[in-house]
This record gives sequence, C-alpha cells and structure tokens, in this order.
Amino acid sequence: MSDETPICSAKGCRAAAVWVLAWNNPKIHQPERRKTWLACEEHREHLSQFLGVRGFLKDVVPFAEWREREEAEGPSEDSGGGAPAGD
Repeated sequence: MSDETPICSAKGCRAAAVWVLAWNNPKIHQPERRKTWLACEEHREHLSQFLGVRGFLKDVVPFAEWREREEAEGPSEDSGGGAPAGD
C-alpha cells in the first residue's frame, strides 16, 4: 500500500478513508479471497449494507489496523478498488 491518503470508495466521495470493508463474492471468488473497499466515517454504514444484503461482507476493520495486518502479513491481492454503483 502506498503512503498516499486512502480515499473512500463511495461514488463521488473524496474523503479520507478510515475503514476497510473486506468482502468476497462466493459465486466467483475462493472462500479465503478478500477484496476491499475503503470507507470514510459517513459512508461506512451505507457501503456495509450494500455488501451485506448481497452476503458479500466479511469484515469491517479500522484502516490503521488493516495497514498493520498488511505490513505483518504482506499485501492482499485485492485492495482498494472499484466504487459501488450509486450512492
């Protein structure tokens, strides 16, 4: 992960991310695979619900804690990435 300020994944949001939402689409991903969206405080609940109603949400972790995990374990293969449809 770079030293750049992480930005929320919500469509159109440019706020700093403080949460990591780890998710997985069981129809296309192996069970252990985790993709991530980043969320600011304002959009954490909305993005969590978006993933949760689809059965995709696996974990919600403070960004600082996620970064510590990555440094200890090495980077995940899918971090940051794609904003969800709508807001």
